Amino acid sequence: MLRIVKSVLFCSLLWLMACKQSEKSSQEMKETFKESMAYQEPFRPQYHFTPAANWMNDPNGLVYHQGVYHLFYQYYPDDIVWGPMHWGHAVSKDLLHWEHKPIALYPDEHGLIFSGSAVVDVNNTSGLGSTDNPPLVAIFTYHDLAKEEAGGTDYQTQGIAYSLDNGDTWTKYEGNPVIPNTTIKDFRDPKVFWDGKTAQWAMALVAGDHLQLFASDNLINWTFMSEFGKDQGAHGGVWECPDLFELPVAGTDETKWVLLISINPGAPNGGSGTQYFVGDFDGTTFTSDQEEEKWIDWGTDNYAGVTYNNTPNGERIFIGWMSNWEYARDTPTEVWRSAMTLPQTLSLAKIEGAYELLNYPIDEVNTLLEENTKESMEVPAGKSLSRELGKGDQSEVRFMTLSQDLLITFSNEAGEQLTLTMQGDTKQLVLDRSESGLVNFQENFGNIQRMPMPNLPSGEIEMRIFLDASSVEIFINKGQYVMTAQLFPTQPYTTLTLKNGGIAEAHVHSLTIRRVKGTW
Repeated sequence: MLRIVKSVLFCSLLWLMACKQSEKSSQEMKETFKESMAYQEPFRPQYHFTPAANWMNDPNGLVYHQGVYHLFYQYYPDDIVWGPMHWGHAVSKDLLHWEHKPIALYPDEHGLIFSGSAVVDVNNTSGLGSTDNPPLVAIFTYHDLAKEEAGGTDYQTQGIAYSLDNGDTWTKYEGNPVIPNTTIKDFRDPKVFWDGKTAQWAMALVAGDHLQLFASDNLINWTFMSEFGKDQGAHGGVWECPDLFELPVAGTDETKWVLLISINPGAPNGGSGTQYFVGDFDGTTFTSDQEEEKWIDWGTDNYAGVTYNNTPNGERIFIGWMSNWEYARDTPTEVWRSAMTLPQTLSLAKIEGAYELLNYPIDEVNTLLEENTKESMEVPAGKSLSRELGKGDQSEVRFMTLSQDLLITFSNEAGEQLTLTMQGDTKQLVLDRSESGLVNFQENFGNIQRMPMPNLPSGEIEMRIFLDASSVEIFINKGQYVMTAQLFPTQPYTTLTLKNGGIAEAHVHSLTIRRVKGTW
């Protein structure tokens, strides 16, 4: 009898062990499956930055330090819609392949953590680090939700935090906020930089519909300097996310200062957009004689973009949030929401007597492009030529052409299409995404977008187009004119069609269609 009992117990133990092993194997299989499916969800970009999960908006704290590019961003870790803001964090060595890091900054008793910037305090002016280990200092806006809901106007203030381990951990400054607020409703988004001419820190900060400038010797005690913009630029909405920096003017010995200002609403194609001003900064005041509105990107989906501090060779590298507040909360993704633009190099040129800001993908993007052959073609008037696009949700299309009437269509077997129309007579580009895929999640998403190109050269120009799973970025004449738009095709585009809408033969040469390798 005892032998039978032992045998039963032994069999039971084996059965339990088998069950445990089965549960373990099942869990391992689930984890393996989960990992294999990560970044493979519908509409998930393959070579643009996205959070692993949940809501993201503005890029924050763009800074390079000790071989690492930091990307902080507005983040809500509990849902795919906007909520109490944190600073998410990712790092990269090439601005293309990113490693997700733990959340950097959490809300505290002063409020939510809104947008801002980060600097390397090389000389330890703040006293928060040491000469041998200078701190990274983040400067951000606190948003006190309780004060806002109570009807106050002083609910946005500026705070700082510092890191002594290159951004892995952060400590809030005990004396926060470093810039209080008493009267201004929208008082936010500090961009800080070291002004070598005055040997002090400068801060650009938006106040409602204009800019305020502050100065500091130590990143802690700030003095108001001046204002700009009450009677200049677009004022259809609230100003946000300023950035102020100096650039050389290509082909000259001249340098000018550039001010970026995001605005929502009030962009030329509806909702959110980023305007820029070219002028001068004397260490105290920014001035510009610019009369017309200028936009860094004419598409609907490049907003709140700012540039990197402390880049290795002084490059001015820009990243924007690839969305629009008109529909940012409604786009048809389920695991994550929003992406960033490709990182772009900014440069300044004088064209037809006017200063123009150019933005073009950083050179490192070329390392993602698979080799392909080039071809030239003649497109007769009124005729079309088509080429296989391959997997159109990871493609770069580039060619040279005259600024002439040319219809460029990306289409798939589901009958969805994105249409770009170059209009030579009116010198504009028209983007039509009304039949591009899913568009009915918001009433204005399918609206036609137009980009005037008055200073486009009369000779040959380069047209460069990047397609990812849910976006298109168009760079004309090396970034003189740029359009960025989200797309949600239910299948990848597979065909490129070029149609000559003019009365003369259209010449297209050096046409390349290349796959863009994924970075995740």
